[in-house]
Amino acid sequence: MHASAMTTTPSATPAAPAPSATPASTPGKSIEITEAAAQEIAKQRDKRGTADAAIRVGIRGGGCTGFSYVFEWADQLRPSDRVFEAFGVKVVVDPKSLVYLGGMQLDFVRGMMGHGFKFNNPNVKGSCGCGESVQF
Repeated sequence: MHASAMTTTPSATPAAPAPSATPASTPGKSIEITEAAAQEIAKQRDKRGTADAAIRVGIRGGGCTGFSYVFEWADQLRPSDRVFEAFGVKVVVDPKSLVYLGGMQLDFVRGMMGHGFKFNNPNVKGSCGCGESVQF
C-alpha cells in the first residue's frame, strides 16, 4: 500500500490534483511508508507523548560519501514541507531533500543483525561501509 501525498503549498497548474492525491499522480516525488515503519513510528510517537508529531526525513551534506540522511521528530511543520501519510502516521520532507528522496520507501526491518529504519532509495548511487553516508 502506498502512502498518500499531501502538499502544503498551492499548485502551480489549475488542472493539478487535489492535495490528497495519491503518489501515482506525482511519480518519483513521493515517499512510501511501509506498514512496519508506520507501526514503529506510531509506537515511538505514543511513547514520546506527542500525538501530532511527524517524522522528518531529509538529506544533509556530510559523511564520507557526500550526504547523510536526516531522521528526526517534527513537532511543527514548515510552510514548504511535503507531508506523506500512511497507516496513521506522517512523514514530512523539505522540497530540496525531496529531489533526492522522491520514490523512496521508508521501511522498518528486524533481523539477526538488529532492527531499525531502512531507506530504500532508488536515487542512491553509492554508500559507504558504515551505512551512514550516501552518494547521489
